[in-house]
Amino acid sequence: MAFQFVHLESYSRKPDSKGRSTGFVLAEARRDPAASIHVPSPGTPVVIYGVTPEQVESLHDKTADAARTTPRAGKPRKIRVDQHTLLAVVASHPHTVEEVHADPRKRAEVERWEELTVAWLQRLYGDALVSVIRHEDESHWHLHAYVLPQAPDMKAATLHPGQMAKAEVMAVGPGVDEDSKILNRRGDQAYRAAMRVWQDSYFDTVGVKCGLTRLGPARRRLTREQWQAERTQAKALRNCLDRAEHVQQKAESFIVRTKTEAESLVASAEAEAADLRDEALTAKAESSRQMEAAKAATAAALAAQDRAIAEQRRARSMMSRVRKEAGRVQKAAARIQRLPSLLRTLWDGFRVSRLQDRIRQSVDDEMSRLREQAVAAAERASAADVARKAAEEKRRTMEHSLAEVGIQRDAAWRELAKIRPPEAQPSLSGRLRPRP
Repeated sequence: MAFQFVHLESYSRKPDSKGRSTGFVLAEARRDPAASIHVPSPGTPVVIYGVTPEQVESLHDKTADAARTTPRAGKPRKIRVDQHTLLAVVASHPHTVEEVHADPRKRAEVERWEELTVAWLQRLYGDALVSVIRHEDESHWHLHAYVLPQAPDMKAATLHPGQMAKAEVMAVGPGVDEDSKILNRRGDQAYRAAMRVWQDSYFDTVGVKCGLTRLGPARRRLTREQWQAERTQAKALRNCLDRAEHVQQKAESFIVRTKTEAESLVASAEAEAADLRDEALTAKAESSRQMEAAKAATAAALAAQDRAIAEQRRARSMMSRVRKEAGRVQKAAARIQRLPSLLRTLWDGFRVSRLQDRIRQSVDDEMSRLREQAVAAAERASAADVARKAAEEKRRTMEHSLAEVGIQRDAAWRELAKIRPPEAQPSLSGRLRPRP
């Protein structure tokens, strides 16, 4: 046996012709002795999704008691006890329980089958799927799933594709030259067609990936050789899909790892760029401070130069006054020398000599002071000029440093642009792959 098996049926609180009701079905699920006489050694069911069978029954009964249906032009009333309110799905795997317990490889296969089956049920029924359990006390590995309708009237028929398809046909009514039997036959055809679509959905989602065929050999009257060939083909298809999924997982893992590394590099580059920006701002602030200091030093040097020039001007003015005074003294001495009297000449000569000595001493002192002031002024002017040149050189150095920082910042941004991860674009399989 290597073909899929999945079955769907709905139940009401009132037993059907075979004695099956919601209470009986859930009692069988939890392996009550009265409902499990077909099982030689009943075991405890294993919940693989949702709640236990006991909780399913409690939730079902509370929901059914609260459910209401509103007839046309009538008041809401409780639903009938014979209305189907529980949907049950049975899915079985070809492996036996003994094979699964004895072979780790087969154990892995049924675990994969369980995972895909539960995902298929969740996609079909959403929140209405309340429980999936596994029985290991029968011959083959199989699952039971229980679905509770979410609508206020709690009609399980709305979740049964076959019943819905037949109800739509019956609601339209018989066509031309059709009686009730023909209409019912057409409804049965719609029922079977809808259930085939349901079975095909399970096959496409679960059966193909687990190496199961859609139909068994008896249904299609295949020979043993044809059946074996189809089984081999199904296994090959499953292996191919497994390899493709493995490759896809590796590709996704590589993409995630590459993306993580790229994000790390981007974060590192951004941090480095931030550090460079901080250094640039610090350097700019330092440059501004030094420029201000250079401007202040230049202004001080210019002021000192102006003071030195003023001192030089005062010294030249003083020298001019000294020369004028010396000229007047010489003229006075000449007039005195022209006097005929020797005494007067001697006396005047003595007086002139004393006056000249005093003038000469005064002029020498003044000239010495002026020379000292001129030398000091020249030294201050030279120092101011040196300071001004040093400030200009420092300013040029800072401008060059700022230019180099700008070049490093631009290089960092270019490196950041190179290592940004490529944008992802959807592939044919619906997953993302990197854009070349």
